[in-house]
Amino acid sequence: MYTYLHAMKKLIICCLLMVVSIYSANAQKVIASKDAAKHIGDSVTITAKVFGGKVFTPSNMTLLDLGGYNPNQDLTILIGGVDRPKFKGAPEEDFKGKDVTVTGKIIDYKGKPEIVVTDPKQIKLVMVDNQMRIPAKQFE
Repeated sequence: MYTYLHAMKKLIICCLLMVVSIYSANAQKVIASKDAAKHIGDSVTITAKVFGGKVFTPSNMTLLDLGGYNPNQDLTILIGGVDRPKFKGAPEEDFKGKDVTVTGKIIDYKGKPEIVVTDPKQIKLVMVDNQMRIPAKQFE
């Protein structure tokens, strides 16, 4: 009886450790936009102000500059032309001057960090107390 209970206890502990490790591996890192270049290849969540944006015709590719004006932005968000119709309105205008939270994998594009956004769920306006601003706890 003792060995059976002991074995079951070990099995439960192993299962719990496996669940925790899987959850940890899939968790997004929350970082500041200024640290984006240090996280190339990582899936992250970043909250920052959109300083500017531009849409390129005829491709409809859209670029949003986070954390500063181009060419000194901390991070660029790229919305491909095929993904732009998924967004209501014009992202380069709708997000300009506002704080957003973006989630995705950081890539290096010509020495600059970039997140390719393919789904509107990856980028959201930040609303705290019905005012748009960066939540303080994000950068503690």
